[in-house]
Amino acid sequence: MIEWVQTHETILWWLAATSAVTFIATLVVVPWLIVRIPEDYFRDPKRHRVPWADRHAVVRVILLIGKNLLACLLLVAGIAMLLLPGQGILTILVGVLLLNFPGKYKLERWLIRRRPVLRSVNWLRRRSGRVPLET
Repeated sequence: MIEWVQTHETILWWLAATSAVTFIATLVVVPWLIVRIPEDYFRDPKRHRVPWADRHAVVRVILLIGKNLLACLLLVAGIAMLLLPGQGILTILVGVLLLNFPGKYKLERWLIRRRPVLRSVNWLRRRSGRVPLET
């Protein structure tokens, strides 16, 4: 095992650096995203339109592919962070929430309606001067 670590030292340093950067990014990006959710986003039983729905079809496809590629990258990074330093579960959760799949909005509504999750999200929103989420 020690020999393997010594021969792959560069890869392990890159993984550790990526994990540290992702850890810091999630500490900054997740609260930033949470406070930008409209307060009535989870109230409606149907999903809201995406902001780029009125754009040209090619732009919509490029944005959709880019968003899903970022989500896949976060999923892989989160899985790696389960073994490396970093917020693996949180990164996996962000990756899943960015992915497009059937039933995603229903999953988001179920998740946000869990009392500890809603309490934490609304705590972040209050600290930023935002109205609490309606569910």
